Amino acid sequence: MMRPQVRFFASLAAVAVLAVCVGSRALAQSSSSSVLNTANYVPSDPLAGVRYDNRYDLSVGMAYRHMKAGPNLLQGANLGGLDISGSMWLLKHWAVEATGRGYLGTSGAAPNIMGVRGPFLQEYIFAAGPEWLGPHNKHGDLMAHVLVGGIYGIFEGDLHPSTLVPNPVQAVGFYNNQVSPVEIIGGHVDLNRSARWVFRVTPDAILTHYGTNYGAKITQYDINFAISVGMEYKFQKKR
Repeated sequence: MMRPQVRFFASLAAVAVLAVCVGSRALAQSSSSSVLNTANYVPSDPLAGVRYDNRYDLSVGMAYRHMKAGPNLLQGANLGGLDISGSMWLLKHWAVEATGRGYLGTSGAAPNIMGVRGPFLQEYIFAAGPEWLGPHNKHGDLMAHVLVGGIYGIFEGDLHPSTLVPNPVQAVGFYNNQVSPVEIIGGHVDLNRSARWVFRVTPDAILTHYGTNYGAKITQYDINFAISVGMEYKFQKKR
């Protein structure tokens, strides 16, 4: 007859063997399931469908522009507004782009006896021209454009003539309300978010040709910087 101590150790060994067998089987099933799940996993790439063969695109962005409301002002004007632009692609690297932009804000004024400070002004731009697609991949692209058109500047909205100051526009050193030629030189920095949606940054230099007292036009080269940030949508019609 087997001693109690021997029976105890024999039972313990049998339980250990059984536990090892069950654990090995469970591990094998787990490994098999992991391999199966890994084999069925398909990574998702939101940029997989990015292409550069669309016919049209449209972008809308919040816009900023710095300019001077008069030829001799020391203080500039920081204007905010909206930039809406669209393109029609004729070739892979070339398109015709059109833009409409509106800017609003206040400007510093020359010292004056009227006590006018920070008068309100507005600008509205409509321009079009060639657009060129530069380096690009599925993550983003760089584009350049040169746009030509007209700008309507409203500088006299807060300025009113009086018996003491018959010409308040001249007194504060502003341009008169007028339509002027405009050139926009710059481009786009695009970051693709999907096949159709693009995060867009548009830095530009804006050259205007305003005149004072309805006289000769003066080209503004100094600190005419503008930038807009927004989203672009690509229409998926193939070229």
